[in-house]
Amino acid sequence: MASISSLGIGSGLDLNGLLDQLEAAEQKQLEPIVAQQASYQAKISAYGTLEGALNSFQEAVDKLGDPALYQSLSSSVEGEGISASASELASPGRYDVEVTRLARAQSLASDGFDARDSELGAGTLSLTVGDSEPVEISLSQEDSTLEGLRDAINDAEAGVSASIINTGDADNPYRLVLSSDKTGSEASISAVSFAPDDAADTELQTKLAFDKDSLGADDSAPGMHQSVAGEDAELTVNGITITSASNSVEGAIEGVDLTLTDVGETTVKVEYNNLALREAVSGFVDSYNELKDTMGTLTSFDAESGASGELLGDATLRSIESRLRGTLSGGVAQGDFRTLSDIGITLQLDGTLELDDERLDEVISSERGDLADFFTGGEDGVGLADSLDDTLGAILDDGGLLDNATSGLETRMESLDRQYERTEQSIDATVERYRSQFGQLDSMIASMNQTSSYLTQQFDALNAQLNQ
Repeated sequence: MASISSLGIGSGLDLNGLLDQLEAAEQKQLEPIVAQQASYQAKISAYGTLEGALNSFQEAVDKLGDPALYQSLSSSVEGEGISASASELASPGRYDVEVTRLARAQSLASDGFDARDSELGAGTLSLTVGDSEPVEISLSQEDSTLEGLRDAINDAEAGVSASIINTGDADNPYRLVLSSDKTGSEASISAVSFAPDDAADTELQTKLAFDKDSLGADDSAPGMHQSVAGEDAELTVNGITITSASNSVEGAIEGVDLTLTDVGETTVKVEYNNLALREAVSGFVDSYNELKDTMGTLTSFDAESGASGELLGDATLRSIESRLRGTLSGGVAQGDFRTLSDIGITLQLDGTLELDDERLDEVISSERGDLADFFTGGEDGVGLADSLDDTLGAILDDGGLLDNATSGLETRMESLDRQYERTEQSIDATVERYRSQFGQLDSMIASMNQTSSYLTQQFDALNAQLNQ
């Protein structure tokens, strides 16, 4: 008898539908595993959210544990013409600054030329800046135009920049302008000369000639003329005269960089950066309260809907919360300030921190050193930032509370994955067994139907013979 290729063909029964129902029933074995996987994954994600909030709080703690915060300085300027920035080397104080002259870069202009692109003759240009060695620039015939000369000077990086201006003169409007790259008299161009390869080509030799020693001797002589003199900046700080080759002045006030933009009188104040310190303390309070808010969300419960946070009743979170609260309320063992309340921070009944702005401002302005000792521990003590850092390290470091809790869930997730795979294989095997049994049943019923049909035909034939 031919084999049955599709269930139900031989028997006429809906064996495929029945097999689908049995398979769906078997698949229900996977539902508890999937639900458990989803629960563990949600918890792992919740631990990730908690870790992010803890890391933010740790950053706020680290700021308060840095001794440099309490020594940081800021500068302010009363008046115009100067900007100032203070480093950790500066000392608090008030400085009267008068700028009488700004530093300028020297500028030379040549006599006029009739065209920008006419060849003027090959040769060698020599540029000397200050007391440095001359820079020799070779110029070929084809590059001996005014434009070629400009480009060759700029490419030589000789401390000089070249440009071409058009004066609008009818005969010789184009002039080569050379400017020192740096301000100050020492960075000025001291000599310019051009030696032509052909003694007959004298135009460049004549129009580019310059020697600082001849300044003012004969301004009508051909050559390059100084249009702007290179000058040093001049200023006084608390009556002391200072010169600078640059308008960026370092060292006039120790630890303070001055940028001169105009002449005039100004006052520079260097003070402790109270704003930065205040922001660090308030940031510490805000960060902890945000951490508490995150913990509250993760452990929330809505009685009406029955919805709850992923870490409701979680022992790891409870331990973390307890450790942090204990460290914050424990304070420090030395110094004039022992607890957070001494500096204007109080622990509320709901576990959050509240900042007294007026008290903190008073502490920052008049007890800055004691505040530093409270958080950093000073030279020999243990500050609150140190204690919190230890507590957070036990929570966040590898092998800490959070890492162990997350690793435990991940291990259970791996076990569930293996259980899911085994269950799925078992279901597949069971369904295949049902399919084989249904195939045998289909074949058997088909065979019985064939036998029944044959017997019916035989009986019908016998009845017909008997009735004749």
